[in-house]
Amino acid sequence: MSLARRLREALEQGHRRTPILLAGDVLEESDGEIMPAAVLVAVVDRPEPTVILTERPHDMRKHPGQISFPGGRIDPGDDGPVAAALREAEEEIGLPPAMVDVIGIADRYRTVTGFEVTPVVGVIPPGLTLVPHPGEVAGMFEAPLRHLLEPAQQLVRTVEWRGRERTFYEIEYEGRRIWGATAAMIVNLSRRLELDQEKWEPVFRSDQATAKGTGA
Repeated sequence: MSLARRLREALEQGHRRTPILLAGDVLEESDGEIMPAAVLVAVVDRPEPTVILTERPHDMRKHPGQISFPGGRIDPGDDGPVAAALREAEEEIGLPPAMVDVIGIADRYRTVTGFEVTPVVGVIPPGLTLVPHPGEVAGMFEAPLRHLLEPAQQLVRTVEWRGRERTFYEIEYEGRRIWGATAAMIVNLSRRLELDQEKWEPVFRSDQATAKGTGA
């Protein structure tokens, strides 16, 4: 069974459950208007599947240097969140939409800046030549899907911000801090899939790895 099929079945089963999810942040940086947005959770079909993450330029006004999924605002001309996520991924990292096998939509998350973000999960082949757009993306990297979805890696942090205590999730990988809305969406995806290492072990292996392990 292909990685895409495994993930699609896992997400479909997950949507039939009712896990406790992170609803989102309190709106503190917007005028109360909710703006729709979408991101692409691009899973690379490697023997050990990975997820593409981007780093925002350090000179950006908002969230400089923060790690996120490719994505952005849903424009009026977009045919829904899937089209928006694919368009943004092409603009930000040069990912051709035709190379994405869309698996499904995960749970929306509301950010502190007033965006309601829809994560779109998709599988892409390895070896694509991806080029970050210098005005929007400072760099990109891949993190193992297993690492991101493992609850033990999803650390709860508490800080004081603007005179109040705030709690958020953080995932560390090779010296990088994945936090804020991106980490929250990963936590929700993990809960939606009801991750259990033995139960979901096949999801973390592509056919390449399975075939190698059986000598095929």
